[in-house]
Amino acid sequence: MKNNLFIYNTLTRKKEEFKPLNPKHVGLYVCGPTVYGDPHLGHTRPAITFDILFRYLKHSDYKVRYVRNITDVGHLESDGDTGEDKIAKKARLEELEPMEVVQYYTDRYHSYMDQLNVQKPSIEPRASGHIIEQLQIVEDILAKGLAYESNGSVYFDVEAYNKDHHYGELSGRNIEDLLSTTRELDGQSEKRNSFDFALWKKAAPEHIMRWPSRFSEGFPGWHLECSAMSARYLGTEFDIHGGGMDLLFPHHECEIAQSTVCNGHTPAHYWMHNNMITIDGQKMGKSLGNFITLEQMFSGEHEKLEQAYSPMTVRFFIMQAHYRSTLDFSNEALQASQKGLDRLLEAFGKLDQLTASDASTFSVQELKDKCYAALDDDINTPILIAHLFDAVKNINSMLAEKATLTSSDLSELKALMQNMVVDILGLSAAESNSSEGNDELLSETINLLLNLRIDAKANKDWGTADKIRNELQALGVEIKDTKDGFDWSIK
Repeated sequence: MKNNLFIYNTLTRKKEEFKPLNPKHVGLYVCGPTVYGDPHLGHTRPAITFDILFRYLKHSDYKVRYVRNITDVGHLESDGDTGEDKIAKKARLEELEPMEVVQYYTDRYHSYMDQLNVQKPSIEPRASGHIIEQLQIVEDILAKGLAYESNGSVYFDVEAYNKDHHYGELSGRNIEDLLSTTRELDGQSEKRNSFDFALWKKAAPEHIMRWPSRFSEGFPGWHLECSAMSARYLGTEFDIHGGGMDLLFPHHECEIAQSTVCNGHTPAHYWMHNNMITIDGQKMGKSLGNFITLEQMFSGEHEKLEQAYSPMTVRFFIMQAHYRSTLDFSNEALQASQKGLDRLLEAFGKLDQLTASDASTFSVQELKDKCYAALDDDINTPILIAHLFDAVKNINSMLAEKATLTSSDLSELKALMQNMVVDILGLSAAESNSSEGNDELLSETINLLLNLRIDAKANKDWGTADKIRNELQALGVEIKDTKDGFDWSIK
């Protein structure tokens, strides 16, 4: 069942009918996390946005190769190719090997994505595992005269590229704007122009993460990894490239420039960008220090949280705004999402209580058409959810014997709700306000906290380990450490 999906293409700035390169297969590449800290609420937006797209494409009978990368090298503290590598900085501060940091936070990212019911991608490559491919791109761009060496580093020559191509096509910028808004060089920079970007950086003596090359011992520029890994796993021309709006410039702009030089065309036919989650009117992120981690969301332990919110509540909250619109954090919005989710799942859980009748008093086909129309309109989850609540009203009317459906229509309604609620939106039908559901959630929360305590002890963070134990004991949880981990019970 191929649906008439329209996608807003950032590259052309309009909605376009989705026409994959291969009528049966779709190549989807999404920029994944930089793993140097716990995922926060802002990280859920791209994860859930593209999870729903992934689910819907599969539901539409496409075979999807979904590639989501892990950035574990080359992401400096500044987009101007300056500062310390974020992972190397974390490793230095915590006296760990960089790949220990990478593994620890990658595992935690996966754990939280599992709780949010985000499906695993088909392939999840790491930048550090594709240094050879990245160096090959550097050599290719140099050979074509659109990069230059400088003191052991290699930079992309944006001005030279712009003579035959439009640098800024994706973000709507032009080189004249960049010339007027970037700083004047003082003669000491390695770059010819301040907006040139690094393809390869020579490592400073204190830089931990480095690889040999004919230029220097160094590391690849941050933008290079996605060009290399998308081409490696999806080919030089694929269907959809996704990521957050904050990556549009310079990251995705640089990707297009690199790939265009190497392959003669942009890598993706459709570029999709989710907007940001804001808090007090500002983008939520680590750089501003205004973020709420998922651990805090699920435990409620943050000054801006009035309570703990379950993973499914957070997932449902993300869907309340269209992915291209900003979504502002508030306890009121999260609490409304929690109530709405409970109402939706309660009705879904009562479908089996419905009995068929001789006639139908409402049209399931009309409801189905509206749901698919919402998804086909650039994955419009708020409109889809509104239609699902129309279904909830009808289900409740049937339970109150104020509405009826024939046997075939009732089967169609059950299939529709399964497809929309569980298969596409990825909402867990097991989560409800029942005591059984609450007991399961409580058990999972205690196990999560005690596993975090084990991690803290392994990292010699005795203060955090003691705090978790003391807080749980104060709540009536008896903890017994064992050689295999822990046992616990509630007094």
